[in-house]
Amino acid sequence: MIILADIISKEQRSKNMSAIKSQSKLENLFTKAIWKKGVRFRKNVRKLYGNPDVSIQKYKIVIFIDSCFWHACPIHFKMPKSNQEYWDKKLARNIERDLEVTAYYTENNWYVKRI
Repeated sequence: MIILADIISKEQRSKNMSAIKSQSKLENLFTKAIWKKGVRFRKNVRKLYGNPDVSIQKYKIVIFIDSCFWHACPIHFKMPKSNQEYWDKKLARNIERDLEVTAYYTENNWYVKRI
């Protein structure tokens, strides 16, 4: 096995990775479908807690489109074989954050949907 050293600092790598703005195919399919049905919404509203994927503030609705990997879907998720300690911690925090965000919106009388 060959291990390559990273040629940039940890801080620079973090900055590079945080600049990547990608959307999943699932998110695109979902938003295109509801737009065609006449539902008007905003995507990834940063001023809302948890940055919901879809929000309709007028009706207090937030929708989160959770991928099977990042949210450890009990049906489809497969744990990576390498660096298991990191992934255990990372995915546990993602699940914990999902619960915190859902609780926040529920307590504030918003409708929350997780897909």
